[in-house]
Amino acid sequence: MTQTITRPRTAEQALVLLSVCLAAAAMPLTFTGPAVALPAIGKALGGSPIALNWVTNAFMLTFGSSLMAAGGLADAYGRKRVFLIGVGAFAVLSMALAVAPDILWFDLGRAAQGVAAAAAFSGGMAALAQEFDGASRIRAFSIVGTSFGIGLAFGPIASGLMIDAFGWRSIFGLVVVLAVLALALGARVLQESRDPDAAGLDWPGAASFTLALALFTYGALLAPERGWYEPGVMSLLAGSVLLFIAFVVIEGRVARPMLDLSLFRYPRFVGVQLLAAAPAYAFVVLLILLPVRFIGIEGLSEIAAGRLMIALSAPLLVLPIAAGLLTRWFAPATICGAGLLICAAGLFWLSRVPLGGETMGIAMPMALIGIGISLPWGLMDGLAVSVVPRERAGMATGIFSTTRVAGEGVALAVVSAVLSALTAGHLAAGATTAHAGPAAQRLVTGDIASAAAALPQMSRTALVQGYGEAFATVLVMLCAVTVVTAIVVFAFLGRGGEQGAEPAVEAQERLRTSEA
Repeated sequence: MTQTITRPRTAEQALVLLSVCLAAAAMPLTFTGPAVALPAIGKALGGSPIALNWVTNAFMLTFGSSLMAAGGLADAYGRKRVFLIGVGAFAVLSMALAVAPDILWFDLGRAAQGVAAAAAFSGGMAALAQEFDGASRIRAFSIVGTSFGIGLAFGPIASGLMIDAFGWRSIFGLVVVLAVLALALGARVLQESRDPDAAGLDWPGAASFTLALALFTYGALLAPERGWYEPGVMSLLAGSVLLFIAFVVIEGRVARPMLDLSLFRYPRFVGVQLLAAAPAYAFVVLLILLPVRFIGIEGLSEIAAGRLMIALSAPLLVLPIAAGLLTRWFAPATICGAGLLICAAGLFWLSRVPLGGETMGIAMPMALIGIGISLPWGLMDGLAVSVVPRERAGMATGIFSTTRVAGEGVALAVVSAVLSALTAGHLAAGATTAHAGPAAQRLVTGDIASAAAALPQMSRTALVQGYGEAFATVLVMLCAVTVVTAIVVFAFLGRGGEQGAEPAVEAQERLRTSEA
């Protein structure tokens, strides 16, 4: 039995939601901002292509791999406590990143920032699950999704304006302000709650999962430079597979697992996890790759690139809430599947737009992608907590958010590696393979000057053309994967209604408790 909050529904409840939304709005700024600033960061701090890739991947890796552990800690030691510790550390680390002396310290700070973000997100979402019930819970989670949309929509343009006026280090200023506001408000209005039956953190499970993700991401980042069949890369990937297997074995044996494997018996739960992974390769990778393309390859200013990125993310400002309203007339499976198909159409359309095209020609397919992904975005978080008992809300949020964020980190590493390999293949037609690979890696990070230095025999036009053809191929691949995901998600989420799935999970939980 969980400790619940029994105060009446008042304006204070809205303040709790506001506190979590402020923290949620700050988090997307931490990866859209550095994406816009990546060329400037590379010039200021130096670093190899792999080190620059870690600017984004370090945050996503630790964020994704820590979410389930943070959810377990929130259930065991208090949702408010974990939320406040996470938001406070997030603010401090954001300030530290603004004064990082070199790329090594910057990447380490990004990794630590991801851990803090995981604590803030898991603690805050688990606290919300205690504050709201039924339809109001779905609406609350939809509002949190909209807060993410605000951060995504205005992050690129806000970062561009700050970089232009004050330099790239200023991009963390807005993050600090939002985090401090969330901390002050949360400390005042949140009431503590926890799961009395929680048995502490599953440390072996957390360690094996985190190491597995780290090895896979590092291997994927090294692959463009060394090749997928290089012994070191293969060892990293093999070690990742073994650790994932160990994680599954550990979770099947512990009394109170971080990941309850029995939940995967329910088609709707599996469907929600697949849905959580879909935005990673259909949308989030574009938040990182497109600013690098616009600024580093096409030569746009940070402000112009940020303004153009609004077309991709602005639909997240309103459509997540609209999707929640649409559930009055359409099943969530229909809305989610249709949204992913719309997103796939936008990806294919964008693949047909050449580099250097007119602004409207680029903005329209980007807007279609944003519209498509906004429909499932507004339903995902509410669906995630609807398929487990209320007292395991921290675990449910952790599993769902881990799938989403870890999927983003893995998708970014894999897509970047594929883009680099495809670019090297196009460049190799006019140069030696040994030189094409390093040049392609520099192009993927937006450093066209270093790419030209690595291949002096190729013109700038030829370099851009090779990158553009590879980018188009990647978009077609992402389109195909999104179509397949839409079909699978529609089939899985269409099996039974939301309310029908929850009692089955509650019965399973009661059975597990009685056996323990």
